[in-house]
Amino acid sequence: MRLFRRGKAASTLDLLIAGLGNPGARYERDRHNAGWMVVDELARRRDATFKSKFNGRLCETRMGDGDSRVALLEPETYMNESGRSISAAARYFKVTPEDVLVVHDDVDLDVGRLQARLGGGLGGHNGLRSIAQTLGTPEFLRLRIGVSRPGRGDPRDVADYVLAPFEAHEDREAIVSRAADAVEALVSEGLEATQRRFN
Repeated sequence: MRLFRRGKAASTLDLLIAGLGNPGARYERDRHNAGWMVVDELARRRDATFKSKFNGRLCETRMGDGDSRVALLEPETYMNESGRSISAAARYFKVTPEDVLVVHDDVDLDVGRLQARLGGGLGGHNGLRSIAQTLGTPEFLRLRIGVSRPGRGDPRDVADYVLAPFEAHEDREAIVSRAADAVEALVSEGLEATQRRFN
């Protein structure tokens, strides 16, 4: 079963995939930039090149069976204004909120755990709040990437914790690779099959 329906609303795209993060070298390896890392990996697998558009970095490519047209977007607006970039891209490509996939870090999941879903709460995540406001609904696809919370004895608050790199033992590359696999599964197999495999 394919996730997408051809011919709807004259969209030029099957799925807009946005990875959340903050711009700049100081943030690029932080837990909060897990979404960007996944989008970078998806682009690398397809040898796709980014260009500046919609206050972010964008590339268009094909995914899944090769028949699905997707755009990969990294908003460069800082996390709490991610919706400004994503909503501009959604309008341009004429995609509905249900055809927007947001890949983001989540402190309420254990490190490396994934959860694909449609809609849901915002969990205090400023990026998700911005997107829900600008799209006018929280009913967009999400891939949550677990980064957990500071452990016992860690004096950092959650904000400082997510703005710090993954620890070596957490194997950032494996987490990012598996999350990219989940995005590819979502495109080619649909949400329910992806949930069974990865959630």
